[in-house]
Formats: sequence, C-alpha cells, structure tokens
Amino acid sequence: MINSQNIQDQLINGILLNDRAILSRAITYAESTLEEHQLIIGKVLENISTKTGNSIRIAISGIPGVGKSTFIEKIGLKYIARGKKVAVLAIDPSSSISKGSILGDKTRMEELAIQENAFIRPTSAGKTLGGVAKNTYETILLCEASGYDVIIIETVGVGQSEFIVKDVTDLFVLLQVPNTGDELQGIKRGIMECIDFVFINKVEENNKHLAKQLKVNLIKALQFLPIKSNNWKAKVFLGSALNDIGIEEFLNEIDDFFTYLTNNKLLDEIRQKQTEKHTKDYFLENLLSKLSNSPFYIELEKEITAKVKENKPIPYSTINELINKIIGK
Repeated sequence: MINSQNIQDQLINGILLNDRAILSRAITYAESTLEEHQLIIGKVLENISTKTGNSIRIAISGIPGVGKSTFIEKIGLKYIARGKKVAVLAIDPSSSISKGSILGDKTRMEELAIQENAFIRPTSAGKTLGGVAKNTYETILLCEASGYDVIIIETVGVGQSEFIVKDVTDLFVLLQVPNTGDELQGIKRGIMECIDFVFINKVEENNKHLAKQLKVNLIKALQFLPIKSNNWKAKVFLGSALNDIGIEEFLNEIDDFFTYLTNNKLLDEIRQKQTEKHTKDYFLENLLSKLSNSPFYIELEKEITAKVKENKPIPYSTINELINKIIGK
C-alpha cells in the first residue's frame, strides 16, 4: 500500500525545486493508467496550479528527415544562451504490435541534453492521434511549475489529425525541406490551417533556388486559407539549423509573435481554450474508462457480442437501447 500523501508532498516539493529526477517521476505518474497514480498526480497538479502558465508553448512538426531534432536542439541552445530554461517533450511513434517506441530524441540532441537548464522527455504517442502523447498537457503544466520558460513539443510527423497538437500549444511551426517533388501535396489542409510559421530547413547553395520556389508556393497556399481568429498571418522562413542560418532571426520573430498575442490580450484567451478543451477531454476519457470497466457495461457488451456471433445484422436498435439504459432513459 503506497502512502499517497507522502508521494504527493515529495513530487510537489521536488517539482517546485526544479529537481529533474522528481519531475521525470511526476511525468511517469501522469502517464500511468493506474487509478491510484492518476489520483496522486491530480492532487499534485491542483497544488502547483498557481506556478503554471508562465512559459511559451511551441509545437514543432514535420515529416521524418526534415531535421526536427537538429532544429529543436539549435533553438533550445539559443534560448538557454538567452537565460531561459527549456523543456523538450519529444513524442515518438509507437508500434501498433509491440506498443513500444524508439524514444531516440534524447540521443539525437546530445549537446542540449547535457545543459543544466534543459530537460528532454521522450514520450510514446501510444494510441493517441495527432502526434501528441495522451498526457502532454499535464506534462506541460509540470514542466512550467518546475520553472521552464520554453516548452517545445516535437510531434510525430505530419498527418490529417496532427493539428490536435494545436490544442495544447500557443505557436505551431511546420518544418519543410526543399526537394524536387511536389512538397505541398503531402501537407493536409488541417495542418495548413494551424500553421503560424513555416521554416524551410536544410537550405544550401545547391538547393537555394528550390527553397525559394517552395517559399513562394507556401506563401501563395497560405493566402487561400481562412483568416485565423487571432488575425495572425503565417510567415515563411529559409535557413539551416545545422549551419545556424536564419535561426536567430526566426527566434526574434517568435518573440514578436508572443508580443502580438500579449498586446492584443489573445494569449490568455488561447490558454483558457486549452484548459477548457483538456478538461472536457479528460472528463469524457475517464468517464468512458470507468464505464467500460463496470460490470454493468461488461454485461451489455456480452449481449451485443452474442448477437453478432449469431451472424445477425449489426444490432443498431439493440445498441441504442443499451445506450439508453446506460444514460437512464
């Protein structure tokens, strides 16, 4: 039997003292599916809530090979040089068979990983869509309470549902590389509508013409999208993270972006929407989890399965009747 109160106190004190080992432990509790762990981390989050919300939350997305890890390491080191503390939440894809993930980002960001003011946490995406881990939002709050000024979320590639990461971040950056193919073809509309910045990475002398053409095409494509609620117009940049070209200018643009949000009182609005969305998702997820494990639900599920095994048509009416039983109609 674990002593929940002692664990809560240890986690709270360690987080507020920026103990990285304790922070990692707290994130493990947040990722756990055990009810006792969820209750503990819930109490921890309630107690540290006044210390959250002071970071800038940045999402970095792009297809494999676009240079996300190099790009994130470079901007992370530059933020640290500016006196900031940086947390990187690197979401890795999971195997649908073994449920495992590579979790190799920490080894790819070797220089950033050894910095005292950096924290890198590789996390498996699990079954979650959108390139974010199930408990990314809680992890952000834990890192903020531990004093991290910049939270960078590295997401799993680019897909139709990738825009879900926008629900937990303030700024969405898409990385692109110049190529001879039709680069725009693979970018889904959902992603395009979330973009605040595009950084065309790996620009060299031998591909500068292609990079410039891609920039023109992206600017044209972005003009056809609906105007965002914050009225921010997405910008496109050229550079190379590996060669440190265009990175400092890009960070200055990020500063301008957050100044724009703050001056127009939009950042508080964004954070409020993030909290509301997460609260609703958390409620529904836990409601479904508890319901699906209840004896009542298990019996109803057996009833449906039995009908299907009889090779009868899908029992839509029976399913609706069972749902009505659950909600008390």
